[in-house]
Amino acid sequence: LVVPGIKMNKKLEKTRYGLGAVLSATKASAGLPQAGDEYDFYRSFPGFQEFCQSQGDKLLHCMSQIMQHHGCRAHLKDHSTVTGLEERFDLVVDSNDVILERVGILLDEADGVNRSQQPVMPAGFQPPKIVVSSWNRKGSSSGSRSETFKLLHAKNITRPQLKFKEKVDNSNTPFIPKIFIKPNAIKSLPSYFSNKQIRKERPEDLDVPAALADFIHQQRTQEHVEDMFAHPYQFEVDHLTIPENLLSKPEPQMYRPMAETKCSFIHNLEDLVALNGKLCKLSEFAVDLEHHSYRSFLGITCLMQISTRDEDFIIDTLELRSEMYILNEAFTDPAIVKVFHGADSDIEWLQRDFGVYVVNLFDTHQASRALNLARHSLDHLLKHFCNVDSDKRYQLADWRIRPLPDEMVQYARSDTHYLLYIYDRMRLQLLDFNHGQPGLLQSVWNKSKDISLKKYLKPIFTEDSYLELQRKQKKSFNTQQLTAFRLLFAWRDKLARQEDESTGYVMPTHMMIKISEELPKEPQGIIACCNPVPPLVRQQINELHLLIQEAREMPLLKIFPEEVPVELISWRTLCVREGGCTCGLVSFCSMSGNAFQTVCPSRVTVAHVQMGSYPSSDRQQVENATTATTVLCCKSLNSRL
Repeated sequence: LVVPGIKMNKKLEKTRYGLGAVLSATKASAGLPQAGDEYDFYRSFPGFQEFCQSQGDKLLHCMSQIMQHHGCRAHLKDHSTVTGLEERFDLVVDSNDVILERVGILLDEADGVNRSQQPVMPAGFQPPKIVVSSWNRKGSSSGSRSETFKLLHAKNITRPQLKFKEKVDNSNTPFIPKIFIKPNAIKSLPSYFSNKQIRKERPEDLDVPAALADFIHQQRTQEHVEDMFAHPYQFEVDHLTIPENLLSKPEPQMYRPMAETKCSFIHNLEDLVALNGKLCKLSEFAVDLEHHSYRSFLGITCLMQISTRDEDFIIDTLELRSEMYILNEAFTDPAIVKVFHGADSDIEWLQRDFGVYVVNLFDTHQASRALNLARHSLDHLLKHFCNVDSDKRYQLADWRIRPLPDEMVQYARSDTHYLLYIYDRMRLQLLDFNHGQPGLLQSVWNKSKDISLKKYLKPIFTEDSYLELQRKQKKSFNTQQLTAFRLLFAWRDKLARQEDESTGYVMPTHMMIKISEELPKEPQGIIACCNPVPPLVRQQINELHLLIQEAREMPLLKIFPEEVPVELISWRTLCVREGGCTCGLVSFCSMSGNAFQTVCPSRVTVAHVQMGSYPSSDRQQVENATTATTVLCCKSLNSRL
């Protein structure tokens, strides 16, 4: 707790001592007998009762003094004023809210932050305060004092979604590929996609996002079900053959210094078309994306960086979002290698935002794993192959900012500038590592092909979605708490889709759990569970209060957790929703461990699968399953759950 360069005074000494005492008390409280049979057993001894009574009185006295010091109602020990345990608890919650709010104000004042004024862009461009990430520090090589980096999500940035020509589709429907023209096709594009212009002639679809209109129209007509969800370039990627020259030893081509390399910023259609023409003449180029997910439900690709052997390009994908499909001509050309690092998310973002696909991908992250390098990050590859120390100060910056400051442009281009040289060096090492045989290098190409075949899947809300999150958090709730968690989860998802905000912005998961555990009786108690209070929580506080009241009206029962696969719950809900059948057969395949993976009944379409019947990560296992070991009807499935 001692801060270098700051002389300890009496106040700091008291703070240090007080924090140590609080930590000791917390540790001691964790060692007390747990509520239930263990506590009841100890409670039967008079000595334990006397100890608890005396220590409890001391704690109540100490809490009353603290509350009185802050001007709060402080009569915890006055039984004539405070009648029950719940009222005491509410009193503590209200006091905590007042104290924490005051602490937040004082901390803001100490940091020189005025809550009513948010900067348009990170203050990193006003030396020496470089704003990027609050937990990062960078020391100066000259020995001067270190600089602190912070990340500010400026509230007064114009939301780029407002300028998009096509509405953002946050609907609770499966994702439909945006592609409508297919360059470099071996297998022609299904008629559904090539006839997409028809949807513009449907007057009933004018007020809804295009993807949602397509899904509704398909459900209405029951046409092109499988075509809607297929990977448009599945056939081309499956039949891609890596040429011999890419499986033989390359001659690494050294990168040019960044200062001597031309960098072009692409922000209009004319420049984008010219760039596509340049890329189509190359044999390889490197690609990276900058993404923003905090102030958007699905996320937004804000920037694309492309590097060739001689030039760097920065594309403003917010401005050119509707025209980015033009790059499919170069990105799907099997004769051109597209070099990414860690392309798993990039592939999905390209599909979601632009309808762009990749054929002939080389992922340096997969190559790093094949070589068993110490670390697999791009930072490590830059240091290992280029002796370049990457500057990650802007890794968490808000890439929606326009115009982009020079510092952020330089950071963005550095992610791809060296990547083609690393690609050469890694191919060489993969061959040397395997004694000149192409087997290891071929395996990297194959894994890269698998990544390029990934399909973007929208987050789909179902009645049982909250159970998966509860399982991940490993929380044990009673019936009231679980009901509150379910209601808050549904409220958060609905509001996030409506406002086009991330669920973390609407209400972070830890706050949702805290409210579910505490079940505050008053709106002020909900506020007390949130620090800082999310804007939409404060705005919707009355609705949240009604949800918590609804949960508190549930019978209070303890829930004993049981290992029930989430997949079974989803299928039970689906079967009931599809008509409440009690005799339709549903098959299950036995997999590793105790998990069951669902096999689709013949009457369930691809669309139903996309609606969350089983996790996408298990999709391949389910498709490859050949033996059903257990057959249950819906009635027995319901009884099992």
